[in-house]
This record gives sequence, C-alpha cells and structure tokens, in this order.
Amino acid sequence: MIAQFGPDTALLLIDVQKGVHDLAHWGGATGRMNNPGCDDNLRALLAAFRNAGRRVAFTRHDSIEPDSPLKFALPSGAQIDGLEPATGDIVIEKSVNSGFIGTDLELQLRRAGISRLVIAGYFTNFCVETTTRMAGNMGYDTYLVHDACAACNHADLNGIDRDPELVHAMSVGNLHGEFCTAITTADALGLLGADAPRLTRAQGNEADAPAPTARSA
Repeated sequence: MIAQFGPDTALLLIDVQKGVHDLAHWGGATGRMNNPGCDDNLRALLAAFRNAGRRVAFTRHDSIEPDSPLKFALPSGAQIDGLEPATGDIVIEKSVNSGFIGTDLELQLRRAGISRLVIAGYFTNFCVETTTRMAGNMGYDTYLVHDACAACNHADLNGIDRDPELVHAMSVGNLHGEFCTAITTADALGLLGADAPRLTRAQGNEADAPAPTARSA
C-alpha cells in the first residue's frame, strides 16, 4: 500500500522550461521526444497539488553551456505555459543536473516539514534521474510520476541513436525499486485524496526494502 499524500508531501517539478522542446538541440537533426502528453500531465499535477493545499517546488535550470536553450537570458529559459511558480512555492535555480547540488533545496524542504517528494519534469534521463537518485539516497520517501516526465533520443557509447521511449523506459526502470517508486499521474492524483492499497511502495536503500524481483509498480 501507498499512504495518502499528506502535508508532509511536496510536488517537485524539474526544469519545466520552454527550451526542453528544442528537439534539434537535444536530439540532433532527427530530434524527437517521447510522451507528447507530458506537459498536460504536469499541469494536472500542479493544479491538483495546489487545490489540495500541498507544497510545490520547482527547479529552474540556467545552463553554463554556451549553446543550451535553458538559459534565463533567453526566451527558451522561461517556464512552459501553465507551469509557472506561485507565491509561496519553493523555487531553486541550478546549473547542474541535481536540484540538491549547490542549492538550498534540502534546507527549504526540511524547514517546510517535507519528507515525501513526488517528482516529475524534464529530462527523465538527466536532471529528473539525478535529482531522484539523490532524493532517495537522502532519505526522502520518493515517487517518480513517470508519465509526467519525458526524454529525447540519445546516442549510446557506440554512437547508435536510441529512441526516446527506450531512453525514458530504461531511466525509469533504473530508478524504480532502488531510489523511488514509479507511479502514474492518475495514481498521484488519487493519492492526494486517499490511500492506495493496490499500489506497492518499492523504494530501496532501506532496512525493510523488498528483494529486487519483488519490486513492482
């Protein structure tokens, strides 16, 4: 069972900025992204967490790479429409993959009494994955909303262009059961109102963590 998302739970949205949709930058001439419904799922999560009175946190990426579209000085560094922070939200700015490195994110979350994190955003295999790994290792009860994340195509070590669906799936698979529990947007919305007896919490690095073969969403 997964217990209801109470006042100790925050939604953490990772780098929901317009530049993530510059597919030529992220994936080359044939750049492509999985999960075309990602932004709509992110908006649904944000609205539901606000309506439930739960805390919301954002990371915003200001890249030091010269050609990155994720720069505050560029129009592409702005928030995706409908995913803007509101007064009272936790907002941290970063230039590396993890939301916890070089920021006061952990301090702000702890001061707010947050021990459970529901994570979503961009990109699954970069900043989402790095932040989720750290959140799990830091002791947060961590949930990754996998259908509110997306990845672009990416070349492997042999230079083979891998489809974004595969990149995304492998990233979620590596995280689930070790650093977090992967759930859907529908699951997260339901957990704002009630416990979910049908779901299995699968986070590792804990004394009572199940064996890897027993971990399932």
